Amino acid sequence: MAVAQTFTNPVIWEDLADVEVIRVEDAFYMTASTMHYSPGAPVLKSYDLAHWQYIGHSVPSLDFGIGNFSLEDNTRAYVNGIWASSLQYRESTQLYYWIGCIHGVDTTYVYTAPAAEGPWTRHSEIDKCYYDVGLLFDDKDDVYLAYGNTNISVAQLNSDLTRELSSQHVFTTPEEIETLEGSRFYEINGTYYLFLTRPPDSQFIVRSSGGPFGPYDQIRPVADNVTAPIEGAGAPHQGGLLQTQNGDWLYMAFIDAYPGGRSPVLAPITWSHDGWPVLETAPDGSWAREYPLPLPVHPLEPYNPDNFTSLDPVWEWNHNPDPTGYSTGDDGLILRTVSVTDDLYQARNTLVHRIPGPDANATIELDIANMVNGDRAGLAMLRDESAYIAVLKDADTGANRILMYDGLSISREDNWATNSTGSQIDSVELEGDRVWLRAYADIRTADCDTCGIARFYYSFDGTTFEQLGSTKKLSTDWPFFMGYRFAVFNYATVELGGEVAVKSFTLG
Repeated sequence: MAVAQTFTNPVIWEDLADVEVIRVEDAFYMTASTMHYSPGAPVLKSYDLAHWQYIGHSVPSLDFGIGNFSLEDNTRAYVNGIWASSLQYRESTQLYYWIGCIHGVDTTYVYTAPAAEGPWTRHSEIDKCYYDVGLLFDDKDDVYLAYGNTNISVAQLNSDLTRELSSQHVFTTPEEIETLEGSRFYEINGTYYLFLTRPPDSQFIVRSSGGPFGPYDQIRPVADNVTAPIEGAGAPHQGGLLQTQNGDWLYMAFIDAYPGGRSPVLAPITWSHDGWPVLETAPDGSWAREYPLPLPVHPLEPYNPDNFTSLDPVWEWNHNPDPTGYSTGDDGLILRTVSVTDDLYQARNTLVHRIPGPDANATIELDIANMVNGDRAGLAMLRDESAYIAVLKDADTGANRILMYDGLSISREDNWATNSTGSQIDSVELEGDRVWLRAYADIRTADCDTCGIARFYYSFDGTTFEQLGSTKKLSTDWPFFMGYRFAVFNYATVELGGEVAVKSFTLG
């Protein structure tokens, strides 16, 4: 007897929050929040809901008219930028649409593309913040938005998504639930459904048979504080519903799984006889670690290892990069210094990569021949509490050393200003122009000695690695929202003019 194929939760053990998944013919596309990272709003593609590939970004640059999204003039936008947004496909125009309110600007932007991969271009901006917006093209091709926190509203836009026609408050969160947000909007068999989350642990749904503006006079839980599929993680919530081409329904949520971030989890949905979605749980009532795969297995080509002949969509920058400061090609990723600073959080052109769980090694091969005195280039575990391994070219002597730094931090209480630029934990001398640097991260949420830690290593030949410095315990606090990322950086502390070549980046 054949064993049924299954998928394992988290279905993507990476930092992808506030997800929405749509299906266009036999392909599925996902969007997620990216806050201050650029380009923003990644687009992922799958054919079986278990194997996913990064194919582009809906927001090519956080170019919203203010410099703080680019780390210019000592400004910064940590935790601002792209929060929960919405991705949809419109049959009548054969275009993909992304819409979201940019936090820190409080304006809503619409981007469109002829294909999910792009190219994505800015279509319009609306001088209103549709908080945690969900976009709906209904069966008549009218355009509606659901949005808000606690008090949920619905707006109708004109057909071209350039202005609001009307807006109406449609639902007030009951006192016993306290807060609902993260709207997703559906029309199913003539009934309108608002899919809403109570952060950080539950999902509710309200519905209207009287049209998109309600009344929404009934509410039911879909997932009420359900136990997560991995130890120590938060309850699945937010996200949205999706339907396969075979007619099966599923719910893609996320779990708070710090230090790695918020990771998507998937579970089947059935419908009650009176038209409400019902979550399929494990026998003990938890969100199961494994479920039957709803579609035939369809693996996608991995990109690893990365030799940087081009910049794969899996990568993002910490804030907008300076395009004159980097290039890709046969020589790898060239990072020229574009910041003179002693603060990694203020250094421009830091390239970041999500950390796949449960644990991973990231290794870069670094050519440092063209560094200048005072330059610092390396590999970081980047978040509001950070650490790194780097090559420092001494400002006075020009000698090269490998450093392990820890204790870098930025403060929520001070609008994410830098608390500490860190301190040296250990160092070793470096001779020659080539070095391999490695960061190991365990992002498990379980309570164990080896869970939620990072270590740093170096090698002079790419084969034998030695640990440098101490083991770092990773922060599991939530207010920064984003999880830890591997970060490749090069910045000057004295003067510009230096560069490094990142010959490869390898996950293992």
